[in-house]
Amino acid sequence: MPEITDEATLRAIVSEPPAVIADKAIDHVDEQSRRFLDASPFFLLATTGADGSVDVSPRGDPAGQVLVLDEGRAVAFADRPGNHRLDSFRNILAHPQVGMIFLVPGRDHTLRINGRARIHQHPPFAGEFTVKGRTPELAVVVEIEELFLHCAKAFLRSSLWDPATWPRDVPSAGKIAKSQSGTHVPAGAIDAALAVDARTNRY
Repeated sequence: MPEITDEATLRAIVSEPPAVIADKAIDHVDEQSRRFLDASPFFLLATTGADGSVDVSPRGDPAGQVLVLDEGRAVAFADRPGNHRLDSFRNILAHPQVGMIFLVPGRDHTLRINGRARIHQHPPFAGEFTVKGRTPELAVVVEIEELFLHCAKAFLRSSLWDPATWPRDVPSAGKIAKSQSGTHVPAGAIDAALAVDARTNRY
């Protein structure tokens, strides 16, 4: 099984993209991209640590909770209660370059933002992140370096939004956690604890 180790070999297999695709990135949020961001309740945040380790973190909030700042040159999102590992934040402190992919339920295209992130305590716009009376202490501002559209092919291939294709026999979070950790705690007890945490510590 030959390993490909240089771009020239790779390009011999995969041709160059058309100019309209190669040059599609912009450095700000345009009008229609802003509408997409306003409709998106979920995105994936990719960060890289000082040691080269990579983390991809899911982020979810009510649609419209990602703010567009600086006349479209930046976006901001709130820090919400999580597992306290601080994987993304520690990576941002060491290596501020991040990637974000925004999804809208039922839509097959996604929006990608690459940029430089900064962590802020008590930013002046924190009030706009208030949910159920709780305002986050921390927020992240990402200065946009690239913004572009991803086409629908991945979603079409996966039939992601088609309920008829959704698998029924999927292990619960408790079963996965038990399998990974080797704990003697029953999977049902882990699921119950996670359900309580999700209800009481969401914001």
